[in-house]
Amino acid sequence: MAQPDDDLFGQEHVAVYRETGGQRGYDWRGTTILLLTTEGRSTGESRTTPLIHRTDGDRWVVVASKGGAPAHPGWYENLTANPDVTIQVREDVIPVRASTASGEERRRLWALMTEVWPAYDDYQARTDREIPVVVLTRR
Repeated sequence: MAQPDDDLFGQEHVAVYRETGGQRGYDWRGTTILLLTTEGRSTGESRTTPLIHRTDGDRWVVVASKGGAPAHPGWYENLTANPDVTIQVREDVIPVRASTASGEERRRLWALMTEVWPAYDDYQARTDREIPVVVLTRR
């Protein structure tokens, strides 16, 4: 059964999540959401994106899928330019450093993420780019 927060999207999701310290918006469509804040690589402005995440030990994992679009999402381009970003997990705001998983680690984390969002496999089939799996480690 759909939860009321399942319809949250984009900046409305960010606003509701922040207002409630993640009490609304953290649990979304059977997954869990964190807020990623990056610095715009051209503008220098802060940009916040709600993303499905899972934990891997003491790290957080997100996927730069953009629904299988041919180009990486803007937030991913921003964090490759400046990997020191912040995340909000429920009420906690945490400074993290982002890195892109590769090889066996990427395969393992991809499997972890498709358990909660099987559509990632569909997104990968739609695009020629390898969809990045991003690891966020507390700084």
